[in-house]
Amino acid sequence: MAAHRKPGRRSLGGNTARTAFTIALAGAATATAFDGTGQASPKLTPSQVKAQVDKLYQETETATEKYDGAKEKADAAEQRLSTMRDEAARRTDRLNSARDALGSIARAQYRAGGIDPAVQLLLSDNPERYLDGAEFVDRAGTRQAAAVADVRRQLRDIEQLRGAARIELTSLRARQAELQRQKRTITSKLDAARRLLAQLPAEERARLGRDGGARASRSGPDARIGLTAPGAAAAEAPDSRAAAAVAYAYSKLGSPYVWGATGPGAFDCSGLVQAAYRSAGISLPRTTYAQIDAGRRVSRSELLPGDLVFFYSGVSHVGIYIGDGEMIHAPNPSEPVRIAPVDEMPFAGATRVV
Repeated sequence: MAAHRKPGRRSLGGNTARTAFTIALAGAATATAFDGTGQASPKLTPSQVKAQVDKLYQETETATEKYDGAKEKADAAEQRLSTMRDEAARRTDRLNSARDALGSIARAQYRAGGIDPAVQLLLSDNPERYLDGAEFVDRAGTRQAAAVADVRRQLRDIEQLRGAARIELTSLRARQAELQRQKRTITSKLDAARRLLAQLPAEERARLGRDGGARASRSGPDARIGLTAPGAAAAEAPDSRAAAAVAYAYSKLGSPYVWGATGPGAFDCSGLVQAAYRSAGISLPRTTYAQIDAGRRVSRSELLPGDLVFFYSGVSHVGIYIGDGEMIHAPNPSEPVRIAPVDEMPFAGATRVV
């Protein structure tokens, strides 16, 4: 009977060893591809970084406009809800007063209602006076019925008001949830942009900043190429309100971009436009989507200082035209309020505020 022996371990040599090594490398490469811990991403050039950052900023601005719109609606819903609650409180006070008055009538009738009216007539020293009193009681009964009907009506009105308030509260909570979603989107995209910019050497980041905001802090006679002074744009504006809006925009050159901000110290793009026209006594909607319909549409060839100029297919950016093909706008978190050519971004349309 042959002895059973454990097979010996074969050594790897030559082609077998090379094959095993190749398989191991392939397995390692596959594993790192799935777990994300493999080779580092290829280093981006400064121009590639700028292109990606610009794209992230555009997406951020789209989310910002959605945030601004949701906030405007949430604020309005909150105001309506507050008004409804105040009105419900006032009506409840009136209802309580009506109930107290009705209770007083009921108690008085209870105290006087122990003797049958026919017996009261027999016992009365003055039947005519009694009959006059009976007529009064009848009128009082009619008033009581009206009071009861009024209390019932008030109860229905209050319940309807409370129902509307419950609906408004549901709407408000939905708006607040939308705000949080857009806020998370904005924050994540800004974080991604910051991480991309951090890959660049300090001097390259500084150069990009200088290129983007080189004219941001200039105002007065040297404010921009082709315009001797802000007053020149004001003179060309179609009316005094447009001129005032342009003057306000000039006064805010160099102010930081902050998403959701409407001034006076910081702005997002639609916030700057809204604040500029508010200074001129005109109330504009909060978002670019609504601002483009806040006046008369004009073509690019018809632009005058004070016109609102919109960009991108989604109408997610806006600036204030100042003449000679240029505008003042709040670009993005890396650049302050500045002057820029209108053809810097894809043109989507223009509106003259009327």
